[in-house]
Amino acid sequence: MLTERVAVHAVCREASVAEKTLYRRSVKFTHEWHCRSSFRIFLKTVVSGDVAFALRTVEVLASGKWVVNKCGLSCLDGCFFIFLTNAGNSKNFLRGEDMKEQLRQIEETAVAAISSCTDLRALDELRVKFLGKKGELTAILKQMGKLSAEERPAMGQLANQVRAALETAVSEKSAALQEAAKAAKIAAESIDVTMPGKRPAVGRLHPLQIVENEIKEIFLGMGFSVADGPEVEYDYYNFEALNLPPNHPARDTQDTFYITENILLRTQTSSVQVHVMENQKPPIRVIAPGRVYRSDAVDATHSPLFHQIEGLVVDKGITMADLKGTLELLMQRLYGDDCKIRLRPHHFPFTEPSAEVDVMCFNCHGEGCRVCKGEGYIELLGAGMVHPKVLEGCGIDSEVYSGFAFGLGLERIVMRRYNISDMRLLFENDMRFLEQFR
Repeated sequence: MLTERVAVHAVCREASVAEKTLYRRSVKFTHEWHCRSSFRIFLKTVVSGDVAFALRTVEVLASGKWVVNKCGLSCLDGCFFIFLTNAGNSKNFLRGEDMKEQLRQIEETAVAAISSCTDLRALDELRVKFLGKKGELTAILKQMGKLSAEERPAMGQLANQVRAALETAVSEKSAALQEAAKAAKIAAESIDVTMPGKRPAVGRLHPLQIVENEIKEIFLGMGFSVADGPEVEYDYYNFEALNLPPNHPARDTQDTFYITENILLRTQTSSVQVHVMENQKPPIRVIAPGRVYRSDAVDATHSPLFHQIEGLVVDKGITMADLKGTLELLMQRLYGDDCKIRLRPHHFPFTEPSAEVDVMCFNCHGEGCRVCKGEGYIELLGAGMVHPKVLEGCGIDSEVYSGFAFGLGLERIVMRRYNISDMRLLFENDMRFLEQFR
């Protein structure tokens, strides 16, 4: 089986007229050769394209009587008429010289591109472009079948050399880029051990917690203990045990968050008093800080959630003088030795007698100003002597024991302590505000 020129030379190797090639597209032409086998072969070619690539295979038999050609043959009286048609289009053929040139161009282009590559991602894209399954080199190798049998080994060896050269170039460039990236990373991450370290950010307590801790320390120093109670409370402990009758306004659903008819969110920490007195016999000295809930609109002085600190003392011979002395010491420890308080008569169902406790205005020191509305004092908390009915309801003999109780709003204490004019600042979690307190 011979192909292209080889086949033509085999037939015409001793022709008186040498093989002439006229490669012109869309031209009709005729060649005639005389062979020593004493018969004349007329090769009539009608082709659109390149003659050299149109003829795929010609098999010359020893008998010289006929020729088999895949493009179509005719035989008549020893004369062979070979008609080449579009079935032998030049796209199905490739010369070794053309493939060699393509391989050389691919090698030059790829090596130049690899050398100028500046990052690993671009290098990998070049590797895929030239060496991948759909790369340019692979596309050339797929055309090996279009070469003659004599040219394939040489072209195959050349193609392998080009592939090896490109793989070596990619490998070397990859190693160089990785080394450069490593050096750049080391340079960027270098640490100057002589530089001072960065101090980590340290959290701090909320101003409410700061003041609550101070109040706890003051009362612990006076022999008090700290008690705790549930925030979801029974109606009995929140109201009935504290001598609040069923028709009291505080029990209205508009003022209290009811969960069921008998369970609610506590409106005061006074409920802890009842739990303590039910489980502990006098003498009793406790404070009970915690959250409470009321159906209030949010403004500068009100919130549906706020904090209270309840105080309770029960023992023999407790009087209002003990209450006044305890609260006065507390305020002086919080606001300074020059702080003064006053007690105004008031009414609370769970204390008798009862009083509102005012603290001297921090702005005018008792003279009267805009802050205290000309009073010279600012209302701070409620207090009084524990009502005998409350003591009796908890199993404590009111003829033997007496006691005082008070409930102060923690937010009011904090606002008075730090001169804060709007309670909402304490709940907005604005770091610019909170970072001022230590």
